[in-house]
Amino acid sequence: MPIPMRGRVRGSRRSTFDVRRTALGFVLLAVLVCGVGLTLRTALASAERHPVPAAAVLVVLVTGAVALLRRRRNRRAAARGAVAAVETAYEVVDAALAEPAPAEPAPAYEPAPPACEPAPPAAGPAASEPVDWEAMDPYDFEEAVAALCRRDGCPDAEVVGGAGDLGADVVATTPDGRRLVVQCKRYTAENKVGSQDLQRFGGTCYAVHGASTAVVVTTSTFTEPALEYAAQCGIVCVDLAGLTAWGEDGAPLPWHTRPAALPVEG
Repeated sequence: MPIPMRGRVRGSRRSTFDVRRTALGFVLLAVLVCGVGLTLRTALASAERHPVPAAAVLVVLVTGAVALLRRRRNRRAAARGAVAAVETAYEVVDAALAEPAPAEPAPAYEPAPPACEPAPPAAGPAASEPVDWEAMDPYDFEEAVAALCRRDGCPDAEVVGGAGDLGADVVATTPDGRRLVVQCKRYTAENKVGSQDLQRFGGTCYAVHGASTAVVVTTSTFTEPALEYAAQCGIVCVDLAGLTAWGEDGAPLPWHTRPAALPVEG
């Protein structure tokens, strides 16, 4: 089967160089250049003779050029605004034709909390945690005894023990205004507080420190002679059992206790 072939388009010629047209173009260009130069020369000569009209003409020309430039800029700005408006319209149409997003499921109903929740039942007074008095060093022991005094109504209780304390380790003022002087004996269970310890404290607690109530607290116990001397001088003795009961709020406060001989171990 023969395949039809398209014939060549007639009349299509390749452009050729024309000497006459080129020469004519150069002549016109030369005439134009000469005319423009002659016009500028005449304008300059006229401006020298008539400067005011020339300046007015120059201002008019400059104003016209500026107005033309502004007009072109305004046209360009209007064209850009029109393009932006068209793009915005396309976006609005696309958004309208887009498929709506699936609606989120409604949250499950939760009952609102009551306006006034019932107050929890009031708890009783918290019991003090047991303290390992024997595990403390002497300084910590004095601080712990001062803390007990502050807890039980002696806010000014402070540790004054140290070199040259003359037997006073803790001083305070009782709630009823009495001067409280405490000596702390951090002893082991095998080392009991003897009468010599009590005699040294008894010789300074009243005469030197002005005590109204004198107390000796120890992590050990007292010998029988020490208890007898304390009863005679009005010194309150608190051994480990009494200290533990004091710390756990299970015993009368030392400044509310009458000086008396306590049970002796062994």
